[in-house]
Amino acid sequence: MRYRSLLPAATLAAVLGLAPAAWAQIGIGVSITVAPPALPVYVQPPVPAVGYLWVPGYWAWADGGYYWVPGTWVEPPQPGLLWTPGYWGWENGVYFWHVGYWGAHVGFYGGVHYGFGYNGVGYLGGYWSHGAFFYNRAVNRIPVGVHIANVYRQPVPAVNVHISFNGGVGGIQAHATAAELAAARGPHLMPVAAQRREEQLAGRNPALRFANNHGRPTIAATAHAGRFSGAGVVGARGAPAIRANIAHHGAGPGLVRRSAEQSRARQEGGPQGRNVQERAQPEHAPDERAQQQHARPGQHAAPARSPAGREGRAPERKDQQPQR
Repeated sequence: MRYRSLLPAATLAAVLGLAPAAWAQIGIGVSITVAPPALPVYVQPPVPAVGYLWVPGYWAWADGGYYWVPGTWVEPPQPGLLWTPGYWGWENGVYFWHVGYWGAHVGFYGGVHYGFGYNGVGYLGGYWSHGAFFYNRAVNRIPVGVHIANVYRQPVPAVNVHISFNGGVGGIQAHATAAELAAARGPHLMPVAAQRREEQLAGRNPALRFANNHGRPTIAATAHAGRFSGAGVVGARGAPAIRANIAHHGAGPGLVRRSAEQSRARQEGGPQGRNVQERAQPEHAPDERAQQQHARPGQHAAPARSPAGREGRAPERKDQQPQR
């Protein structure tokens, strides 16, 4: 897959503080005429270490069919960056794949409910502050053996929607907000090597092809990118039945390509139909038994000042098993 720059190289390097060899660009996605399957349901594997961020799984296309790329924990290319997931979008008779990217803010990802903090708008799983990432225990599984001091708990509404594409018949009808469009115009970095390896290995694994797993992959998520066996690998559970939105639309797979500029132009042409919410603040003292919170979840994980005495707290001891 080729890549194309949205901003001049000098601008990317200056804004992100990167050497010229370190910049990247947003990718050009492919498109096809077959709707992607519904998203499987699975439990998130535990975070392997502090500083890793969750990248949700998704359906990719190769060799005439869809295959599942497992969700996994990934170290971002640098502190302060968040992941905007890729998504499939319907337009003019085909499904376009909009490639995901790393940036200072979370952009538009089609309103797809990937789960674990990616509830269709922004990211509710945590945020960066003073070079440290704060994890929301309500959606991130933090095991007893991993020392992560910066945690808080902010309940996230459960969304029982498993549609994996935007627009068209049976798709999610969501449009980019002004804030999401601004995020799309900002500097970006392409998926890191661990993400690219995860997709490559998934494409070569017969068990991950939809034709074989029928929407319930045995490897739905991994604790470590590229490790498809052993501890930290979880399979899908309770996936919904595949509905009519998997029907063919057109005469067969067409290898149409779309640039990131074209993807952004399509987003800018749609109505701005969603409200921007406030981001929840971390708890002063995390409590595994807390039942009620009063802050509201928000759209973007922009840096915010942490409460005095927040950093350095011992992690909560009870393990969590968030589920998509």
